[in-house]
Amino acid sequence: MLADFTAFVTAFIASLALTPLARRLALQTGMIDMPGSRKLHRVPVPLLGGLAIYAAAVPAIVFFTEGSARMQIVGILTGATLLITVGILDDKGLLHHQIKLLGGMPLASLILLASGIRSHVASAFLPNNLGTLLDVCLTIVWVVGITAAFSILDHMDGLCAGIAAVASLFLLVFAAIHSQTLVATLTAAILGASLGFLRWNFNPAKIFLGDGGAMFLGFMMATLGLKLRFDELPPTMSWMIPVLILGVPIFDTTLISISRMRRGLIPFTSPGKDHTAHRLANIGLGQRGAVLTLYFAGIVFGLLALTLSRLRPVPAYILAGILTLCLLVAIGWLERVFSRFGEGETAELPAPRTK
Repeated sequence: MLADFTAFVTAFIASLALTPLARRLALQTGMIDMPGSRKLHRVPVPLLGGLAIYAAAVPAIVFFTEGSARMQIVGILTGATLLITVGILDDKGLLHHQIKLLGGMPLASLILLASGIRSHVASAFLPNNLGTLLDVCLTIVWVVGITAAFSILDHMDGLCAGIAAVASLFLLVFAAIHSQTLVATLTAAILGASLGFLRWNFNPAKIFLGDGGAMFLGFMMATLGLKLRFDELPPTMSWMIPVLILGVPIFDTTLISISRMRRGLIPFTSPGKDHTAHRLANIGLGQRGAVLTLYFAGIVFGLLALTLSRLRPVPAYILAGILTLCLLVAIGWLERVFSRFGEGETAELPAPRTK
């Protein structure tokens, strides 16, 4: 516990201190997100906030993790470094935006697999080569999906980093309950770095995460979800825990995917102000209210994960079924909200920065 607390404090203080330096570097190198008709902000805002989170979290992870986990740490940080590099190059306009989705994210998931980090869901039912192959596929889908979900979640001040902080808090709680030291230290570092960055990123933001920072956080959340173990739970239940903890980005990605496909658009290549936060802002919550509402939703998802982990299988499946039905109803309601206001009718909210 001391190492986890020290990792949290180190990353938090470092993030607070490094974010203004990253802002200055962004200004000096021209890494600035300019206002426009499809932007939220009205003045130029520096990018590279993700670089501050990365520089704060990585030393805390390296210094406070146990030596026996070094090989996995190398794999995790290699994948994370790849993604933040690809994201920064994308923010600078030096890469085609699809390279991160079709190249960077799958490659980072393969690095995790090479480090011995993968899903074990299918193997629990098929203890043979087929189960292993399915788990490899599940790992790639999970890592790419969650990383992409955080990438497109970075469309409103304080949203992506705040949701990562909420998810990290519950991951840390589960890691502490189940005595998973490595996961606890990693999560404590990400939690500290995210909270320190929020000091500068909450509305009105003085610096943005950038795509590199959003992908770094998404990749780390996906990795930590894979690393969590629940030996006392049946495999049919254990996979629900990380899905619930990351419920907000998963819900948002599901919502916009359904909405955009319904309108004949490609989900990950068609930016628009159709995210959950935009729709909540449209009904009168405003930007801050929408972000705080999604923070609250993240807390509710985390508490549901804790509740589900203490239930027997049948009640757990019933809870999961009820929750799924509620989320489908929420998607339908939010689609009606979108249809009522229309994509061009948002007075306070022009389209997202890049998502």
